[in-house]
Order: sequence, then C-alpha cells, then structure tokens
Amino acid sequence: MPPTQYITGAGVAPAPTGLSAVEAARRLAAAGANELPGQGPRTLPLIAREVLTEPMFLLLIAAAAIYVLLGDLREAAVLAVSIVVVLLITILQERRTEHALARLKDLSSPRALVVRDGVEQRIAGREVVVGDIVLLREGDRVPADGVLHSATALSADESILTGESLPVDKRAAAGASDAAARVYSGSLVVRGFGVAEITATGVRSEIGKIGRALATLGPEMTPLYREVRRVVRLVATAALALCALIAALYASSRNDWLGGVLAGVTVAMGVLPEEFPVVLTVFLAMGAWRISRVGVLTRRMPAIEAIGAATVLAVDKTGTLTENRMQLALIETSARQFDLRTGDVRLDDAAGSVLMTALAASEINAFDPMERAIYEGAELWIPREARELHTAELVREYDLTADLFAVTHVWRFGEAEEGLIAVKGAPETVLELCRVDGAQRNAWLARAAAHAGRGLRVLGVARGTHRRETLPASPREFELRLLGLICLADPLRSDVPAALVECARAGIRVVMITGDHPGTALAIAAEAGFDASGGALTGAELRGLSEAELRTRVRSVNIYARAQPDDKLRLVKALKENGEIIAMTGDGVNDAPALKAAHVGVAMGGRGSDVAREAAALVLVNDDFGSLVKAVRLGRRIYSNICHAMSYIISVHIPIAGLGLLPVLFGWPLLFFPVHVLFLEFVIDPACAFVFEADAESPDLMRRQPRPPGERLFSGPIVRRSVLLGAVVLAFAILQYWLALHLLSESAARALAFVAIVASNLALIFVSRSQTASLPALLAKPNRIFWWIAGLACFALVLTIYAPPVARVFQFAPPSVGAVCIVTAAGALLVLLTGRVLRQRT
Repeated sequence: MPPTQYITGAGVAPAPTGLSAVEAARRLAAAGANELPGQGPRTLPLIAREVLTEPMFLLLIAAAAIYVLLGDLREAAVLAVSIVVVLLITILQERRTEHALARLKDLSSPRALVVRDGVEQRIAGREVVVGDIVLLREGDRVPADGVLHSATALSADESILTGESLPVDKRAAAGASDAAARVYSGSLVVRGFGVAEITATGVRSEIGKIGRALATLGPEMTPLYREVRRVVRLVATAALALCALIAALYASSRNDWLGGVLAGVTVAMGVLPEEFPVVLTVFLAMGAWRISRVGVLTRRMPAIEAIGAATVLAVDKTGTLTENRMQLALIETSARQFDLRTGDVRLDDAAGSVLMTALAASEINAFDPMERAIYEGAELWIPREARELHTAELVREYDLTADLFAVTHVWRFGEAEEGLIAVKGAPETVLELCRVDGAQRNAWLARAAAHAGRGLRVLGVARGTHRRETLPASPREFELRLLGLICLADPLRSDVPAALVECARAGIRVVMITGDHPGTALAIAAEAGFDASGGALTGAELRGLSEAELRTRVRSVNIYARAQPDDKLRLVKALKENGEIIAMTGDGVNDAPALKAAHVGVAMGGRGSDVAREAAALVLVNDDFGSLVKAVRLGRRIYSNICHAMSYIISVHIPIAGLGLLPVLFGWPLLFFPVHVLFLEFVIDPACAFVFEADAESPDLMRRQPRPPGERLFSGPIVRRSVLLGAVVLAFAILQYWLALHLLSESAARALAFVAIVASNLALIFVSRSQTASLPALLAKPNRIFWWIAGLACFALVLTIYAPPVARVFQFAPPSVGAVCIVTAAGALLVLLTGRVLRQRT
C-alpha cells in the first residue's frame, strides 16, 4: 500500500519514497545481513567438535589410548563405549538447549515496516539495510540504528541497551548531534509514531559493537576442571611407573618376564584413574538435564558445578529483580496519601478524581507501561468512572513536546455543555500549567522529590473544563487546577525476596548492578532485602577509582548505579581479583561482556537479548529468579556428590593396587589377573557414574557457606579419610588371602579373597555416599541404583565362583558357602564400622 502523509508535532511531513528494491538488494549483498555477531545456530558438527575438545573428553580418549598401549583391548573397548554413550548424551543435551534458545530469539530479527519504491511493506529485520526508511509504531521493535525524520509523541524502551527501566522520549532530528532523534536496534517503541532512516545495521549498530567486543573474552575454566586434569596426570604417571616397577621386581625375583609384564599391567589397570574424567563428564551431563527441569538451560557444562561455588551473585535490576513493567503504587492529594501496595485500600473522592483524570490523559489503547499501569489501577479502584470514559469522545490531544513535558486530552461527554480537560506529566510542568508558584509550588516539588528518592516515577495530574468554542493551540492557555500526584513503580519479582533470603542463608553475597539512578537503586534494594549498608557507588565514581581502590570498595559496596558496560566488566574483574567466584545475571546487551567474564554468566531467556544469551553459560528460560537459586542448589548437590564419588574412587583403588603389588613382594601366588580387575571395574564404573550422581541432596545443603574458592576437590581431610578406608579394606583382604593360602588351595584362596574385596567394595560405595551422615540416615536416603548394582554384583560373583565355565576363566575353585558368607559379612561390617568411626572424628 502507498504511504500516507505523516502527522508530526511540527505539521504534516511529506510521504517518503524510500530505497528502490534493486538498491536495497545491492546494499544487502555488500554489507551483509542485519544480524548480531555469533547469532547463527550451532550446527551438529560444531556442537560435537566443542564437546570432544572439552578437557574431560580428551582425558577419556587418552585413558583409552593408554589401555591400548598396555594391551588391554577389553578395557579400552569399555572406555570407548563409555565415551560414545556420554558423547551422545551431551550432544543431545546441547542440541536440546540450542532448539530451546532458538525459540527464545525474538529480538535479533524483528519484522520491520519499511518503504521501498514508495510502497509500505513488511520485511524480515535481517533484510533491513542502511538508508531504509522504517515506520515505527507502538509495540514495534526497532530493527537497526537510525535517525528520526519525524516523530509524534514517540517514546522508546532502551533498557536492553542502557539498563534504564523508564522509556526515553524521542523527537525528530534538530541537528546532526541530536541524541534524542536517534533510535537503536533492539529497543521497543512504547508510545507514538515515528519515521526513521537507518544509519547502521548488524555489527555496526550499538548492539553489534557490544557483541563484537565479546570475542576478546575467553571462557572461564573452572577450578574443578583444572584440578581433576592435574590429578589425572599425576596418578596416570604414577600408575605407569608402578607398572614398570612391579614388572621388574616380578621378573628379577622369579625370572619370569612374561609374568612380570602381566602383573605390572594388572596393577596399572587397577590404578589408572579413568573413572575421574568419567565421573566429571557424566555428572555434568546429567546435571544439565536435571537443571533443565527447573527451567535453566546449560550452554557450557563446567558452569553446572561452578554455580554451586558462587560466593557473589551480581544481578541487574531491570528485568531481573523487577518485572520490567510499571505498577500504580501511590496517589497523593493535597490532604492525603494512598499507598496502593498495602492491599485493601479505599480511595476517597479526591484520590479517585486524580486517578480518573490520569486515565483520561492516557492513550485509549495504551502500550506505554505507565499508561497500562494507570488503566489497570482504574479498573481495580474506579471501575464505574473508567467505564463512563469509554462513552466519551476525545476531541483534541496535545502531545508531549520538548518544551512541555505533559500530555493533555480534551473530552466531550454526549450533549453536555462542558467537557473535561485532563493533564498528566512531569510535576514541575503540571505546576507551571496550573500557575502554582511560591511556597505551594516548593511543597509539591518536595513531595515529588521524596517519592522519586524511593524509586518511584512521579507524575503530576491536573484538570479543567471547556465549552464548545474553538480550542487553543497550546494547553498553556487552559485554566487548570492541580489535583495531586500519582506514583508508579517497576515492581519486584515476587520470588526475589525469598530467593535473597535463601542466598543469605547459603552465604552468597548479592550485588546489584544497574543503569538506574542511585535513589531508585537503593529503594529497590531496600524493598528486596539487599545489604545496602555500604551505600551506592555510581558509574562516574567508579570510573574515578584506580584498580586497587576499586578492589577495596567492592568488598563493602553491594549497590552500583548508573553503570555502563565497561563499568560492569571492571566490577566483575575486581571481584574475581578479590578471590570471589562470580555468577552474573543479566538480560541486556550491556550485560554481555560481564556475563562472559564472570565464572558463570546467567542470561534471562524471556526478556534477554541474543547477545546476552550467546555470552552466558546458563539461561533462565522463564526469567524466574527462583530458578537461579534452584540452579545453585543443584550445583552444590552435584559438587557434593562428585566429592563422594572421587573419595570412593581413591578408596577402592588402594586395595586393588595393594593386592596386585603385595603378593609380588611377599612371593605369594598372584591374586589378581586382568579379568579380575575388569570385573571390579564393571562394579566401580557404574557406581561412580550413576549411584553417586543419583544421590539426593543433604538437608543442610543450602545452609552451608560456599566452599572456599581455593578449596581443592582432593583436600587433605577427604584424601585421608579415603586412604584410611582403602587401607582397612586392603589389610582385611590381604590378611584373609594369607590365611586362606594356608588352609585352602591357591584357586580357592583366590576366590575367597575376591569375595572379600567385592563385599568390601560394595560397603565402600555405601559409606562413601556421605562424609557425615549416620548409617540409619544413609539407609533412609533413597538410592535404588545402588541396590540394583549391589544385587547384580552379588549375582555375578556367585556365577564366577560356582559356575564351572566362568570359574575357570577367573582361575577360581569354589570355597564353602559358609566361608563365603563369613568373609562377606566380615568385610562389609569392617568397612561400615570404620566409616562410623571416621564420621565421629570428623
């Protein structure tokens, strides 16, 4: 359809013709699509490559290669199958995340109404080029940066770029440097109409510049990844050295080099820590699935354990702590004040008149958040008057201008002689229109300032009457009477106060970083329950501090106002330099650099920008702040269970290595051959990967302080406890083997010793599920996977001893059932009692 003429505050503007289709196609080919950096979806090969280059997958592959070099192809095959299974699980999870993120993308390529060849047409936002004429109306997303040629009462929500929650008024360009005439990609038109010429698209837009800056920041490797990689290298080196030592000792003492190599390979199989990377990879893959069930998508798996270690949670106010929508909060008349947030409120006639007049001064089909809040309030408190307004006729509208920050509507009610003049706007402007001055003016301005200091948006409201004569050109000519003030607030999300309380109990410090005024930030902080004892630090003040001064200030200040993108990035870096583990939430493009620099970046899925989601490690699907706390809880549970699994791995490998080494040193018959170690691995591997992963969280999990940033997974107490448990199992098994060699045949003694090690191993799994819980508490802690594995292991053990074909493979002769029962009970009981003693000493 051909464009009409466009009415502006200065009159009627000629209809633009825009670019030709041919010229637009040429510019699109030359400059590229109007898309943000890194916006395209990750393909399946790219996801697979990223997963395979994760450090833990590389360690799994390296472990399999070591087994191939040792000649143990069966164990190498088991590891290869494990790699494939975990790889498939991880790729499917990543792919699922990508699909969910694709559904969330609503800002990167909005539909745009442009003029091409003199005809209005809607095109995909990615096809917009520099020079396009774009028509902007309420509810439109601005597709690219541009300058306004005309504007009628135009306001835009630029919070995605600046962090400011309040709409910004726009006007047609008055000069080359007129900032109020510029509109920005990703911002939302909340009121009015405008015609803009596009000046920058894609990476050249303001959003694109911020997105491009992210390429200079690399992802943060978590301490857990670094530590496990270091330990695996050390233990693998020690295992290979021990293999060579045992082979040399066996061969020199018995003149049997083949037997020596076999003994060395057996011990190396038992000591090589392939379970470490398996545990970490499986736990994180399953953790991504568990976290997705509470509304959090995982883009980078290491963030799952890192979120549980967070000591500081840095949050943006707009859209994260607040709902990014206005709510009618307070009405003030000359005599009374009505707080509409307190529940059961009854307005008197004066307050009802203020609200009715504010409604009459609002757009009929409001999109502006403030005007929508006024409509909602009117429907709740003055429904009859609101319905009456629908029967009236809007005679004239005086829009807000650069020199008159107020909106005036003139209404006519049927055949009535007098109509209604309704005015709302900036308090100082409304006071001027009402010709209020002197002490009365100062008193009203003081009231307005007090409300603004509490984080409220304040509007003055006035009314007058008119007859049917010709209306004046300016509302300044009306006789108006001041009625009072209305105050609006961007309300807190309902789950924020409870989430902050839980964070406080968990020892997590919460920091607010916002682009809002300090008074607004402090008011929201007080309402939410922040610790604001350190006051607020503005972006301007922050930029005046040296790096050392900033590191000192961030220890006590929790509220940061008027922050720019570079300020947020500096804050995150300063907190990290103080030894904090940072989780940063945000939704705007301005948050993206800090999201990527933080240990864990958490983007908002519903209101968040694509640039923020690309930079983040986690995405909150429904912008639910409570989901973040659930993610922290799950992260702590995952890390706790990883610790239990790692403790078990240390414990169980001590008797395996010792029972391979000690018979060689004592000159006894070999107890273990590769097939025995392989049997144990079929118990150990699923126990590590699934029993501990499925364990429920401890009741006090969110009442503990965050683990110290420098705390190691293999800390002294954990290693000592694990070694003691393993040493007890080794002592019992080797003593039992020595006694059996004197009483039974070599094959029967080997079988009985193997029973002892399997029974003790199952008991080790049980007691390693908690460092502090009692045996009754462990029994009450449900874990069906453990009982399945224990049952299958016992069934397989019976087959290896009493089924002749299988027994021959294991070089077993069947001992008596009574001896097997005694050894099983003794081994399990000894481990359980040792675990109880160690818990009492903890």
